[in-house]
Amino acid sequence: DSDMANMPDFSSLTVLPWSRNISWVAGNIEVEGEPFAYCPRTILQRQLERARGMGFLFNVGVEAEFMLLVRDEAGKYVPSDPLDTLEKPCYDLLTLNRNLDFMTLLIRYMQELGWDPYANDHEDANCQFEINWRYAEALRTADRHTFFRWMVKVLAEERSLLATFMPKPFDNLTGSGAHYHMSLWDTAGESNLFLDEADESGLSKMAYHFMGGILDHARGLSAVAAPLVNSYKRLVRGAPRSGASWAPVYVTYGGSNRTQMVRIPGAGRIENRCIDGAANPYLACAVMLAAGLDGIEKETDPGLRNEDNLYEVPERELRQRNIHFLPSTLREACDWLEGDEVLREALGAEYADYYIDCKREEWRDYHQSVTDWERDRYLPIY
Repeated sequence: DSDMANMPDFSSLTVLPWSRNISWVAGNIEVEGEPFAYCPRTILQRQLERARGMGFLFNVGVEAEFMLLVRDEAGKYVPSDPLDTLEKPCYDLLTLNRNLDFMTLLIRYMQELGWDPYANDHEDANCQFEINWRYAEALRTADRHTFFRWMVKVLAEERSLLATFMPKPFDNLTGSGAHYHMSLWDTAGESNLFLDEADESGLSKMAYHFMGGILDHARGLSAVAAPLVNSYKRLVRGAPRSGASWAPVYVTYGGSNRTQMVRIPGAGRIENRCIDGAANPYLACAVMLAAGLDGIEKETDPGLRNEDNLYEVPERELRQRNIHFLPSTLREACDWLEGDEVLREALGAEYADYYIDCKREEWRDYHQSVTDWERDRYLPIY
């Protein structure tokens, strides 16, 4: 029966570009004047304070993917553009041009907000788009990513569209990710501590240890980075009709190789490709930072980078090479998170238990449903 209050952080205050008499502000939940253990923003701030105590500033950038949908005459959601019918529509300029008013409006608003957007394209699936903006300190990026998802949905609704960040809405189309690019800087934000121009990949020893921590805790953090039953239908090696899944299946890292979980897209940063658009940005940043800092403290060696197209290597060979698999279901991911003491401590044991219980209940609800696939496959035979 305690009173709960949202304490606004006015450094996040954002005047709505489409309704300038209204502002959005992020905040932290308190109960009777004390920080609420279940507040994702507070959980992230706790890890950021830990990093700052070690002399680090955590910078994060996001590749935000989403789809624009409408209901057809049967009431089912379908891609919103009836002319976007190419089997492999990635980078289709005609579709992008037909949706240019919506995309331009989004980008203009982001520019007005000072986010410095720099890229927008049509992605692999029909009516799937991506917008990128400049990286920032992790809390600011998490605030912006949260606001971005809401803004996209609001502006889509005004045009009788549904914008969705659901990881895998359609079985024959590529899913939507939210790849996070990460680096540690000095607390003044002047020196990138992940950068070593003498290294083949442009990474410092600290960056490799941080990456080693991410890989070491990959299976546990996937319960946060890929938080839905549906998330694991994106994390597959089989190619949909629209192209490739572009999603990781194995606990590996490599250079500019999009079949790896962790990619090195350029000097001085690493990219986690496991994360999808349903992940809570605050929790995703928190568990990645906790895993990375653990790798730094333990000087975890990530091993040699992998340059194989892992979609083409037989799974038996991967097992023989001792390459670990990411969880294939939400239930499995929760089991890994439950046994990961570093991530449990980062989330707070009480919240970690609550989160795992909620996700296991979600899995049970799903597992009790019977799908058309099962009926079509089994009814005629058995």
